[in-house]
Amino acid sequence: MATLREQIGAWARGAETASEPAPVQTPHHPAAVVMPPSPKAAGPEPVALPTLALASLSPGYFATKVILHRAMLERMDLVAARSLPEEQVRAQLANLVDLLISELQVPVNEQEHSQLVIDLQDEVLGLGPLEPLLADPSISEIMVNGFEKVFVERQGRIELSGTRFNDNGHLMKVIEKIVSRVGRRIDESSPMVDARLPDGSRVNAIVPPLALDGPTLTIRRFSVVPLRMADLVAKQALSAPMAELLAGLVKAKVNILISGGTGSGKTTLLNILSSYIPEGERIITIEDTAELQLQQSHVVRLETRTPNVEGAGEVSMRSLVKNSLRMRPDRIVLGEVRGSEVIDMLQAMNTGHDGSLTTVHANSPRDALSRLENLVGLGGVTLPVKALRQQISVGIHVVVQASRMNDGTRKIVSLHEITGMEGEIITSQEIFFFEREGMSAQGQVLGQFRASGVRPRLADRLSAFGIDLPADLFDPEPSEDDIALAHPR
Repeated sequence: MATLREQIGAWARGAETASEPAPVQTPHHPAAVVMPPSPKAAGPEPVALPTLALASLSPGYFATKVILHRAMLERMDLVAARSLPEEQVRAQLANLVDLLISELQVPVNEQEHSQLVIDLQDEVLGLGPLEPLLADPSISEIMVNGFEKVFVERQGRIELSGTRFNDNGHLMKVIEKIVSRVGRRIDESSPMVDARLPDGSRVNAIVPPLALDGPTLTIRRFSVVPLRMADLVAKQALSAPMAELLAGLVKAKVNILISGGTGSGKTTLLNILSSYIPEGERIITIEDTAELQLQQSHVVRLETRTPNVEGAGEVSMRSLVKNSLRMRPDRIVLGEVRGSEVIDMLQAMNTGHDGSLTTVHANSPRDALSRLENLVGLGGVTLPVKALRQQISVGIHVVVQASRMNDGTRKIVSLHEITGMEGEIITSQEIFFFEREGMSAQGQVLGQFRASGVRPRLADRLSAFGIDLPADLFDPEPSEDDIALAHPR
């Protein structure tokens, strides 16, 4: 038997003499996705199937997949494929892979044959090598550093996966497929982009010339089934009393700012807190890249828009916040404040739009308040320091600090109530906090969630909304259950 290199080379020169099989047909739809092979031209012209430079080929799996993928695209009617159910297209693609393997006499074993079918189906219908990772519920983050290095995060730990792309061109095509779905573009003139997948997963891509070692892709996964507060308690991300207080604060229309670093779980907590908004309220969500998964029926989702090729058509976060105030919102949920939109958000919080929720990048509650000040300044608004801090102290009622620990777990490490002003200083009091006690032999962070013993002033507001908290909720002594959770055996 000739080698794969020889067979492909001979076939590309039009030297194959095998009979051409009929196109794959389905009993329920006469227009099949697979097109009949083009007739052989007389003379030395090659058949209508793409070729690769033979010098770049190797008899390995990835080279074989490249050849078959390009051959498939020549044999497919992409317009017909869009009109058929996915399962029907997958069945036809499987038949086409079998046909091409037979035509090219590709020497593959049974395992490789099955894997080629799956991989090539994913290439045509999905995101190629990313599909198995996206189907794995244990993966929370996918990080592609060039075509050969794909890292994943599981249970807070980063590890190198066995996944890879054919080359940087292959990776670039997958990135383009992702961003085109949400009407965005990525190229040398616009080398950075934020996007999302249909399941709500957040995507960031950056390509050359900014990424020196090839295209880089980061995907922040979100659970198909949204997490609930009980899940966070079970994962020891916070205590049951903290969960009860946070749920009550949302129902009582308290303005909450969630603070934390990258990957600390801010968006997850924002999603969970939003689930306590009563069903009868009108909610406006505003995000750079839509990823919130609110479960209520009356939700209006807004998303910013980047400039087009001519640099026109941009719609900023601030513009959407301003417009949302004319949409009769009961609640405004801002995915993250990172610019001048914080000015309009604070004004909304100070003019009757209670119950607003948002997040900010900061390492402590005090840093979060300072960051709001800085963002107002970056927005070009000049206010006396005292007046600005007065706006913040009145607009923000509670700051919740999320943190990612050394062992990869996420925890709510502090819950602060903003109490007002003393001179030019915003005052606050800590209601709950996580008291760290060290590390276990297995590398787990040990500690306890504790109450400071201070009864928040907002307790009266909760009572006014008919939310009665247990008398011992703010008891500084941890319960036996909390101690047992903090020191797993």
